[in-house]
Amino acid sequence: MPKLLQSAWDAVLSPMLRRPKRLQMAALCHRGTGDKKEFLLVTSRGTARWIIPKGWPIRGLKSNETALREAWEEAGVKSNDVTDEPVGSYTYNKEQANGFAVPVETLVYSVAVDDMAEDFPEAHERTRKWVTADKAAELVNEDELKSIFRDQ
Repeated sequence: MPKLLQSAWDAVLSPMLRRPKRLQMAALCHRGTGDKKEFLLVTSRGTARWIIPKGWPIRGLKSNETALREAWEEAGVKSNDVTDEPVGSYTYNKEQANGFAVPVETLVYSVAVDDMAEDFPEAHERTRKWVTADKAAELVNEDELKSIFRDQ
């Protein structure tokens, strides 16, 4: 592509064709302290990848409250101890039913887990696993989420 055309593409056309990022909230669920600290991963519904509980904004709930609700629905987490501010964020591309991917920015809130329920809304759809931060960083796919685990 000629340099002038490439400059026009980069400056004008490319930004117009990019989809804006959607926003989700996620729960970085943990228990224990020091060398005994563990993090909770769950399987995604569609691909059975290891992820942290996350979801779309819920009308009437603050972002951190949404993260806490997702931790309950997807993993059976019982807690009222969630940070007010995100401990980090990561981006990923969410595949849509129409085959297109939508960029998603995910705000991550720390959740100290008090207890876990055996019966929760998505119990039949997900598997839960407690792992170290290093193991969690190995199992998740998103580089920015790996970094959040490595910073713990």
